Amino acid sequence: MFTPPAGGHDHGAHEPLTIAMGGGTFAEQAADGTLPLRRHPDWIKARVPSGDNYHDLKRLLRGLNLNTVCEEAHCPNIGECWDQRTATIMILGDTCTRACGFCAVKTGRPTWFDEDEPRRVAEAIAELGLEHVVVTSVARDDLPDGGAHVFADTIRRLREACPGMGVEVLIPDFNGEEAPLRQVMEARPDILNHNIETVERLQKPVRKRARYARSLGVLANAKRMAGNIGYAVHTKSSLMVGLGETRQELSQTFRDIRTVDCDILTIGQYLRPSEKHLPLIRYYHPEEFAEMKGEALSLGFKHVESGPLVRSSYHARDQVPGAELKALRRRATLDVTGREVPAAS
Repeated sequence: MFTPPAGGHDHGAHEPLTIAMGGGTFAEQAADGTLPLRRHPDWIKARVPSGDNYHDLKRLLRGLNLNTVCEEAHCPNIGECWDQRTATIMILGDTCTRACGFCAVKTGRPTWFDEDEPRRVAEAIAELGLEHVVVTSVARDDLPDGGAHVFADTIRRLREACPGMGVEVLIPDFNGEEAPLRQVMEARPDILNHNIETVERLQKPVRKRARYARSLGVLANAKRMAGNIGYAVHTKSSLMVGLGETRQELSQTFRDIRTVDCDILTIGQYLRPSEKHLPLIRYYHPEEFAEMKGEALSLGFKHVESGPLVRSSYHARDQVPGAELKALRRRATLDVTGREVPAAS
C-alpha cells in the first residue's frame, strides 16, 4: 500500500492552502503572509482549453442558450472533454437552491424556468452526433417535483433525436421522494447517476440538505423501479477525496454503495474552487487512487474510474457495457489528422 512521505500532502496548521480555479492553480499564503506560495502536486495538471472542437462546441452551446456543468463547476477536464466533443449538459438553469461546501455552481433563489429546454438540449446533442450524453442539473427544491419532469422530457426527446445514443442522467436526490424519481426512471435512462460525494461523517458540512442514507436510497430505488418497469438500468455514484475522510471511512463507503447494487463508481481529488469553499485537507497520490480502484473492483463494481482529476462524468462514454466495441469503432473512423469523426446521428 502506498504511504505518503513524512508530512504527506496534508495541510498542516502553518501550511498555505491550495486553491483551484478552473484548470489553473494558485495558493493562498498563511495569515501572516510570510510563507511561500505552493502549487498543486506535479500529477495534477489540467489541459488548457483550446482547439477547433472546443471552440465549435462552445459556440453551439451558446447559440442554443444551454448551460454546462463543465463551465459552471469549473471542471479541470473541460479542455480534454470538449476537444473530444463531449460535454455534460446542465438543465434547469444555473442557480442552485443548495449551497454545498465543495461546489462552485452559483446558489440562490432561481428565477429561470423554461419548458422548451428539453427540445433545445435534444437539438444541440443531435448536431454533435454523440455516442453518449450526460445530462445533469442544479438542485431545484423550489419546484414541486424538483425538476424531475424536465429530466424525463429531456430523455424522451434525446431518444427521438438520437436513436441508439447512450443517455445518462446525473440527478439530485429529489428530497428522497419516490414520485419524482419514478418520473425519471419511466423515461428509461441507460445510466442513473446520483453522487454520494463523501463519507457519512462529512455529509453535513459537504452536502447541504442531503443525507447519506437518502442518497443510498435513491440508488437502490432506481434499480428497483427499473426492474418493475421492465428494463435494466446501470446505476452510478461518485466520491471526492481530500476533505478529511479516513481510508477506513472510504472503504466503508465503497461497501455501502455496492450494497445497493450500484454498478459504476468514480473517485476523484477534491480541489477547492475558492477560499469561500471547504478547505482541501490533503492530496492523494496516483498510487492511492490505483489502490482504491482495485479495492472497489474487488467488491463487484462493473466499472471504476479513479484518479486525481476524475469527475463524475469523466470518460462517461467508456463506462457502459459495449464501450470497448464502440471505442474500437471510433478508432477506425479517425481522420488523417487523428481527430475523431463524429458518429452519424
